[in-house]
Amino acid sequence: MTEIYLLRHGTANMEQFEDRRWPGPMADLAPLTAQGIEEATTAAAQLAGLGATALVTSPFTRAMQTASIVSCALSLPIQVDFELHDWIPDENFRWLTMAEVIKLFADFDACGGEWPVGQRCSWEPLSAVRARASAALRRALGRMRHSGALITVTHLMVIRALSGERDTSPGQFRKIESDVLNSAATS
Repeated sequence: MTEIYLLRHGTANMEQFEDRRWPGPMADLAPLTAQGIEEATTAAAQLAGLGATALVTSPFTRAMQTASIVSCALSLPIQVDFELHDWIPDENFRWLTMAEVIKLFADFDACGGEWPVGQRCSWEPLSAVRARASAALRRALGRMRHSGALITVTHLMVIRALSGERDTSPGQFRKIESDVLNSAATS
């Protein structure tokens, strides 16, 4: 079994996207705030002694910037896997504000993260997040050339889907074992 550290990206600066009322997916380009850079730097220091030999990240700017800080601190090359992206609150990509995302998340949470039987919702169910993220991590593990831990820079909902942890603050990480990915493939 390989240890996998699921690191939530640092705090992102969403203000410019809210101010401009750019469509929700544009927020995926948001860079880290000064606090987010500090969170990523602190996380890198905490991860330094854990024997990581690989680093894979979501393609979103806040995750890529966090991964670059970790990469520099630990001398690990960055791999990018699209399937580690954030939860999709509306598959039509029509949300504009965080208030809309919060409303969609409330519906998601009220349904326990899964679509009610016989219904299709606009948001991505937790099982879909788990399936795509597990596949991404299995690919990353398959590319590892040396034994050691895998660091994954990703988003809150991916961490929740894989670890069951509902509250992981920016710059915090959770540890899972690679055998969890096999059970996720069948659930």
